[in-house]
Amino acid sequence: MEIKNLESEIELIAGKFVEASSDKEIVIISHFDTDGITSATILIQTLKKMDKRFSVKIVKRLEEETIFQLPNDKVIIFLDLASGSMNHLAKTSLKNVFIIDHHEIFQEIPKEVNIINPQLNGKEEISSSSLVYLFCKHLAEENKELAKLAILGMIGDSMEKSIDKLNNLIINDGEVKRKRGLLIYPSTRPLNRTLEYCSEPYIPGITGNSAGVTELLREVGLSSASGKYKSLIELDENEMSKLVTAIMLKNPRVRNKEIIGDIFLIKLFNKLEDARELSAMINACSKSGESETAIQFCMESAKAKKRAELMHTKHKQFIISGLKFASEAEKIEGNGFVIINAKDKIKDTIIGTIASILSSSSIYEEGTIIITLAYYDDKIKVSARSAGKCARNLREILTEVVSLVGGEVGGHEFAAGCMIKQEKEKEFLDLLKKRLEIELVKI
Repeated sequence: MEIKNLESEIELIAGKFVEASSDKEIVIISHFDTDGITSATILIQTLKKMDKRFSVKIVKRLEEETIFQLPNDKVIIFLDLASGSMNHLAKTSLKNVFIIDHHEIFQEIPKEVNIINPQLNGKEEISSSSLVYLFCKHLAEENKELAKLAILGMIGDSMEKSIDKLNNLIINDGEVKRKRGLLIYPSTRPLNRTLEYCSEPYIPGITGNSAGVTELLREVGLSSASGKYKSLIELDENEMSKLVTAIMLKNPRVRNKEIIGDIFLIKLFNKLEDARELSAMINACSKSGESETAIQFCMESAKAKKRAELMHTKHKQFIISGLKFASEAEKIEGNGFVIINAKDKIKDTIIGTIASILSSSSIYEEGTIIITLAYYDDKIKVSARSAGKCARNLREILTEVVSLVGGEVGGHEFAAGCMIKQEKEKEFLDLLKKRLEIELVKI
């Protein structure tokens, strides 16, 4: 496959999009996570400037029936999804299809599809929101105010640790402030609340435990002044050093280089806020079924902000209770893997988050594959993550099993997921366990 320059490809496809949409309505279909929501908002704001007619649909996942119901007489643009749906797109009669995504492509791309994906350009690490921002710069001038949304999407997909030339360009456009510190958010809120709801990294005895938080802060010599603790960004160097040491002792897998890094502060609602918290608020709205609130929050609606804060608080509580269930639940365990079948005890919208948190905790040995399952209507959402470095390709493992039981697979090498029918639950688990045991022997 010829590797083309990503920036040139963006410019080329932006030109095709302008031409195709000159006399046609546009249908935007975007993913419901932070990267997808910010991607959609950037494009919405740009199309408004261009006085274009468009509609928006936010989806949890791109299913076959959704694709087959799309109108032939409109321009279809997928954001942060569709790279794994080429076979479905090939079966349609759609003529004007555009995809801006960064997920793996493992099917042949139909000739009618115009795609921007760094997987075709040397696998550059860049979020969909960043790609959409760069795409929109070719559609309408003077859109630098949207750069901060691209950064929120980047942080939502945990890509801030691999910032390259293109991401740096966007950060400069967004006038973001960087501060070196402890990568626990929100860095602008009282420390006791920040630590209690901290799930990345998961801190045993601290996350979800207010008494444990109080004891930890007492041990490091941090007390509340007039009933209120300092925020992270208010700590001096000595206080920060003591807190980092205490957290590392609680979670031995966490290394200094992993929990100390750049904190990005973004101006939203005329106030500098921790980008990670803003990103989490957007994510919480969508995962609570309120993607419209998430988009309005990105557009800085005061009403949406109040609603988003409420959704975020509830979402954090769901995660804490989900982690508690995961720690106490009966598991399918083998050499190098653990399967946690939550059934209807954890929401399908956060089961992937639970898997990610467990993979970064000290609970499982490095290299362990963690797979979580949760019911969703008559289906099962499956998420796979690896604790630390893993020699196994998780998407390939799931693809092999799903090819036998039926379903949809997506994701990356080290973070993948799939959707299967509930009636296939036992067959899927039996095949998955066998596949993981075979994979271990191969290593």
